[in-house]
Amino acid sequence: MLLAHISDLHLDGTEHATERAARVVAYLNGLSRQPDAVLVTGDIADHGAPEEYAEAARLLGTLAAPAFTCPGNHDDRAAYREVLRPGGEGATTPEGTGPVNRSHRVAGHALLLCDSTIPGEDAGLLGDETLDWLARTLDELGDTPAIPAFHHPPALLHHPYVDSMNLTDADRLANLLKGRTNVPAILTGHAHTPAATTFAGRPLLVAPGVVSTLRLPWESGDSLTDRVAPPGVAFHMLTGDGRVTTHFRVVP
Repeated sequence: MLLAHISDLHLDGTEHATERAARVVAYLNGLSRQPDAVLVTGDIADHGAPEEYAEAARLLGTLAAPAFTCPGNHDDRAAYREVLRPGGEGATTPEGTGPVNRSHRVAGHALLLCDSTIPGEDAGLLGDETLDWLARTLDELGDTPAIPAFHHPPALLHHPYVDSMNLTDADRLANLLKGRTNVPAILTGHAHTPAATTFAGRPLLVAPGVVSTLRLPWESGDSLTDRVAPPGVAFHMLTGDGRVTTHFRVVP
């Protein structure tokens, strides 16, 4: 399975955000081989407004490959559900303010899109309902390779700002993954920088940001993010033997 992974569009009606997201869509549509899916790991809207999701639906709807999304801390669950209608198989109803958890079958794999948001807060949490759904779904999948994806990284990225609002209580997720051998990797966003580390003995792969790029503590610059650096995309190639190879690219 070839998976294109983007995150943090922060669509807000401005030309800056729209132009960068449109560049990424055009880049993906121009690939000589289309990915089996495009994964968007949260912060699709900047303010959680319905019109921001309408713009996201318009842009993502022009992708040649199917797009699958999960919410981030800037997203609003009710508006996200109403406008984007994430579909798939999930534990929650189409309406309401509970977590949005969905699974999708793609090229012999399962994408398990989890809601790590805490309404009104920037930090993340996989609550009881989401963890119960994830455990049950992994068990039902048996030997099918399954990729949990959500917004907040569950490990330190060694940036004080991002690490102050990553996934809390990540030990519960680590314990859930013990003994479950059908999870080759975990995919997240939130950090606005490409990153790779490990969590619970598996690769943890963080997509770059579309709207901006985080400045690392050892980089120069007066602002937290660089809004001029080109947007980025991660490409994950997953093979039947459980191997994951990732390439990060900037979009011209």
